This record gives sequence, C-alpha cells and structure tokens, in this order.
Amino acid sequence: MKIELDVHTHTLASGHAYSTLQEMAKAAAEKGLKLLGITEHTPDTPGACQFFYFRNLHVVPRQLYGIELLLGAEINILNAQGELSVDDDFMKRVDLRIASIHSFSYQNGTADENTDALITVMKNPYIHIIGHPGDGTVSLHFEPIVRVAKEHHILLEINNSSLKPARNKPEAFQNNLTLLRLCKQYEVPVILGSDAHISFDIARYDFLAELINRTEFPERLILNCDINMFKNYLNL
Repeated sequence: MKIELDVHTHTLASGHAYSTLQEMAKAAAEKGLKLLGITEHTPDTPGACQFFYFRNLHVVPRQLYGIELLLGAEINILNAQGELSVDDDFMKRVDLRIASIHSFSYQNGTADENTDALITVMKNPYIHIIGHPGDGTVSLHFEPIVRVAKEHHILLEINNSSLKPARNKPEAFQNNLTLLRLCKQYEVPVILGSDAHISFDIARYDFLAELINRTEFPERLILNCDINMFKNYLNL
C-alpha cells in the first residue's frame, strides 16, 4: 500500500514529543510522503505550547523539503456535551483540526453520553478528524459514530500508536477492528494515524497491518493513499 500522507504528528512544541518541525518534515520527505500534518496539542494539555504559538504559524512555509505541510492542532474534547478546549477563533487559525478524547481532560460518562459527545463534535464544521476513537479511553457505541462520520464527511482515525504494547490499551485492537468493519460496511473512508511523537515514527502503521488484512479493508477507503482524495474529502 503506497502511503502519500500522515496528518497526525507532534513536535517538541507539544511538550512530550522529541523532534523539531524541520526534523519531522525532512523525515517525511525521506519516507516519500507528499503531505505531512503537524497537529500540536492545545494549551490545556500538560506541557504543551501556548496560544501564541498557533497565532504565529504564518511564519512557517507550507512547503518544506519538497512536501506540503498542514499545520494544525489536536483539540481536546472536554465532556459529554461535546465542548472543546478551544474556541472558533483558535480553530480558524490552523490548517487541520483533530478532536480527541484524552483521559487527562475528559469528564468520562456512560457509553451513551460519550457517543453523544463525539456526535456533537462531528457536527462542528471546523473539525476534520476524530483522533483515536478506538483506543479504549472511554466506552463508545461505534455504529452511530460511523454513520454520523459519513453524513458530515468526518474522518475517523485508526491510530497506530494506540496499539503499541507500551501504551497498555487492551481494548484498542478489538475496537479498531470493529470500527474498520463498520466503515467497510457503510463505505466510510478512514485515515490511518501514526500519532508520531518523534520523526522515526512518521507514517508508521505496522500495528495496523493485521487489522486491515483481517477485515480485508479496501485501499480505496484509506485516504492516506491519495493526497487528492484526502483533500477533496475534507474540502481542504
């Protein structure tokens, strides 16, 4: 499977990652990517950069080492009401917006409440991707999430990092298997996410291979394979 893009990555600015923006872009170019998304954690994340970092993104070239850059943010979902950790003005300043549930910032609820939270977020016109919905941080009902994702042209991420043994997320494999089966059934595209926090992990999807093979997931629904399909689907 030819990979043209990886859009969920982090640099030193996120506070718990280990490569610079230029190191990440250079590594992406060396791996043959056409597009790299750098999506720093928002300021409410421990150790992350502050708002002024995002205000100043205009100084960064959107072409580096022969690849295109999208500079965005991974935004925290806060509660069952689907509130986000940043406002619309912030979201207008970045190229790409991933919304994710993290244990340090989310007020956990029932599976129904958590599902309603994601559905509310997916109806937000600024959001492009739901980050690692299958990682098991909270209980979710996946079928309604997949159906709403299709309706609103939201990409659900199948996150490679969640499956690393060191992350200790025992539900991630089965959850992502379920997500892929539902996305295949409903013809919903997905995005594979490396969630790279160091340049060596860019476009690393090794833990996802078994999931894709087991579900016989069609390549035409994996938007990492075609930069134009990815950009057209999200109207970028």
